[in-house]
Amino acid sequence: MAGWTDLKELLKFEEIEAREAGYDLSGFVLPDTDDEAELNKAYDQLMALSMRTDYPYVEPDALDAIRADSEDIPAKQISEEKLLKHLHAAWVGRAAGCALGKPVECGPYMAGTPGTPGWKNVKAWFEGADAYPIDFYTPAHSRAEEQGLFVGCPLSHRENITYMESDDDVRYTVLGLRILEQNGLHFSAWDVGKAWHNNLTYAQVCTAETQAYLNFAHMTSHMKGNAPADVEKALEFTRTYRNPYREWIGAQIRVDAYGYAAAGDPVLAAEMAYNDSRLSHIKNGVYGAMFCAAMIAAAFTAESPEEIVTTAMKVVPKKSRLYEALADTLTWAKPGMDPEEACRILWEKWGAYDGVHTINNAAACAAMVLIADGDYEKAITSAVLCGWDTDCNGATVGSIMGAYLGEIPEKWTAPLHDTMYSSVVGFDPILFKDAAARTLDVVKKNRPEALA
Repeated sequence: MAGWTDLKELLKFEEIEAREAGYDLSGFVLPDTDDEAELNKAYDQLMALSMRTDYPYVEPDALDAIRADSEDIPAKQISEEKLLKHLHAAWVGRAAGCALGKPVECGPYMAGTPGTPGWKNVKAWFEGADAYPIDFYTPAHSRAEEQGLFVGCPLSHRENITYMESDDDVRYTVLGLRILEQNGLHFSAWDVGKAWHNNLTYAQVCTAETQAYLNFAHMTSHMKGNAPADVEKALEFTRTYRNPYREWIGAQIRVDAYGYAAAGDPVLAAEMAYNDSRLSHIKNGVYGAMFCAAMIAAAFTAESPEEIVTTAMKVVPKKSRLYEALADTLTWAKPGMDPEEACRILWEKWGAYDGVHTINNAAACAAMVLIADGDYEKAITSAVLCGWDTDCNGATVGSIMGAYLGEIPEKWTAPLHDTMYSSVVGFDPILFKDAAARTLDVVKKNRPEALA
């Protein structure tokens, strides 16, 4: 049941996932065959492996176990007037960061090219267009085309942009808002799966979400009523079966609406992110979602960018690979730091991960929030300069900075005309101010005690 790619390719990624996650691969050899039965047999062998005895990390999946290794964070109140202003800035800030990164969400920038890390290719594109340092949306053309570089998404080029075009990084945000409007704050992963099938086509999902979408369809086709008798068993199948992408960035980009609705309460934001992410992800894929949701929630009431990051880190298990990467980032990512130096360090430390893995991208988001020191433009341009998942990181950092600052520079907002297309019915298009007002309504209905 391969969705994103063929079974042989999935198996290659599964071996990488198993190795990174600490499983004992001694004696396992990838079969050099196209025979489906042999590939499935090898896949099942991989999934049955035991952990290495010397693996230094402890990475639980159950929420109780995650909480046992995290810290409590007192919730803070926020005035209704301030919240509405900061919600609007978060929505539009996310969109602007996403639009900047969309055109360079391509192989040369995500994975790099032989001998050149992706961030240097991003720099080469903007330099070749006489637009470096980055201070506006991505140019359509560059002398770097002579080196084989290219960009996509013409509707987001600086020469063309007039609104936020449909993208999964905004689609999941509006879908999160819809889930909250329909289910309140205490929705389940099963509710999320139903929301996907009711609002997203199969062509609109990628990697881990593709596999989970397909697996969820399989589970719902073999049940009676609204949920199977053993929901947990069905969810385990949904997030793991032939899904080697379950620690990639997909869940991390889905959680902004939960951070908005939990403004001032990072623990609540992380809990909602957990309930969403466990449909398709495990371990660090889930922790990244919890961390980013917590950063966004913390940003509404934080007094500094460092407080945003350090507060959100409290929801991440301390013996996980993600926490290790974030703690390391705190040691060197300092206010005012040169973005190129930050990119160099990030690629040097975490460049072995896939360009859309959670760990490297979450570390990049944290680093760029820290080095920007409250400067929205520096934050999103540094996030996109870094390469890897450029539109996802630009969006996440833009969302955090919007929630923190409450205002986005007009040069970034004016081209969007406060308008977003998402390809989700009822949000296609929608004005950012209306999305913010609907998010505020969710808070007023479900968390009136959060408003000062």
